[in-house]
Amino acid sequence: MIDFTRVFDIPEYQQHKYPQERAVNYFVDGKWQPVSIQTIISKSEIVACWLIEKGFVPGDRIAVLPKMGSAEWLIFDFACQQVGLITVPIHPTASVEDIQFILAETEAKMCVFTDHSLYEKMLPAIEKSVAYLNVYHLEQPKDGYFSPLTFTTCNADSLAQVRRIKSEIKPDDTLVILYTSGTSGTPKGVMLSHHNVVSSIKSILTILPLAPSQRVLSFLPFSHVFERTAAYAYLAFGAEIYFSQSLERLNHDFKSVRPFLCTSVPKTLEKMVDILEKKLLEKNRLKRTVIGWAMRVGEKYKEKKKQDFLYPFKLFFARLLVLRTFRIALGGKIKYMAVGAAALQPKIGRLFTAAGIITLPGYGMTETSPFISVNRPEPGLNRFGTVGIIVPGVTVKIDNPNEKGEGEILVKGPNVMRGYYKRPELTSEVISKEGWLHTGDIGRFEYKRFLVITDRKKDIFKTSAGKY
Repeated sequence: MIDFTRVFDIPEYQQHKYPQERAVNYFVDGKWQPVSIQTIISKSEIVACWLIEKGFVPGDRIAVLPKMGSAEWLIFDFACQQVGLITVPIHPTASVEDIQFILAETEAKMCVFTDHSLYEKMLPAIEKSVAYLNVYHLEQPKDGYFSPLTFTTCNADSLAQVRRIKSEIKPDDTLVILYTSGTSGTPKGVMLSHHNVVSSIKSILTILPLAPSQRVLSFLPFSHVFERTAAYAYLAFGAEIYFSQSLERLNHDFKSVRPFLCTSVPKTLEKMVDILEKKLLEKNRLKRTVIGWAMRVGEKYKEKKKQDFLYPFKLFFARLLVLRTFRIALGGKIKYMAVGAAALQPKIGRLFTAAGIITLPGYGMTETSPFISVNRPEPGLNRFGTVGIIVPGVTVKIDNPNEKGEGEILVKGPNVMRGYYKRPELTSEVISKEGWLHTGDIGRFEYKRFLVITDRKKDIFKTSAGKY
């Protein structure tokens, strides 16, 4: 039986189960260029040899500042994993002070930026604080350029060393350190093991309605655990991943890729609704009336258990006249959007689902690798206004519930982090001796199993774009 217990096992898992010639795709020279899963495997191993030859040893920390995902980021990520290096993703929007703090605390030996402009902007600040750092970027052909896709050869001795180290890496070894905003303003590093992330991936494999060779579009920041874990899961599904070029090109990418599924944040859906509402102002009175009516019909989708008997007819015409524009804008074939990182307004979820795009809002944290709960695609397992049903293998309880059944959400399972990097006292504050993670979120269960987030225990909240 083919299985995977470490994240870097996933490419070989796909290669054995359903090898894809178009495992990963990127847009260049006016067309989508495919990268096969075999190329991902071979290039990752060659880059791993290069890392060994550069003198890196298991346990070294490697900082990366990606924007969106790409074939290059995946190859470099898997290369680091195979030789026991711990990646430290940093948001490219992070302040100079935060980046300096993270590099100093992790004692990173290398830093790789997504492009030359970010490289140039940060290089003086980094060199002042960390003189021994190797610094590169992925934008050709400028100074400091480095691309995992250009590596072609590997020394035999280095390859033997890579394979030896690879065989010795355990599922409980640290995979990644992801920094999140602390309530004090000081970033805190969440340590996740291979086992943490693999457990999250396997929980999603039983839920998402994704089949081998179906297309997915990835456009969320690759510095966040949500999109990184989703990308690993896509490979495990055997799907074809298309990495968007930029947010400015997102409209083109949706229409040219025509994905079946994507992950998103509420802000993306809200912007699409805003665009449609702005069109109201540009139309004549009749068209404004039709668009407004169709949106009101969509926002009432499954609002009540017993709908007006005319509702199916209203929905048919609302889709035909207006709501289908959402699907057309997203390529025409999209059926599911897994929405995370922040709360999705119920009316937005209803509107998109009424348009034929089933929204699957979920809940997670960096500290839980990240999945805790998600709405299911099956009828009866999806409730608007909730963050769904707890994923397999994870346990959630409400601590000291009030008369409404509300209390702090506690989480326990194989997805819970190893702890905060170099912060044992902070780790003990949030993880009890029994292994319960205190999320700081207030919630309750509806219909016995659907989790609802109602408040935040601390004075910190997430915007619909997923930012604190």
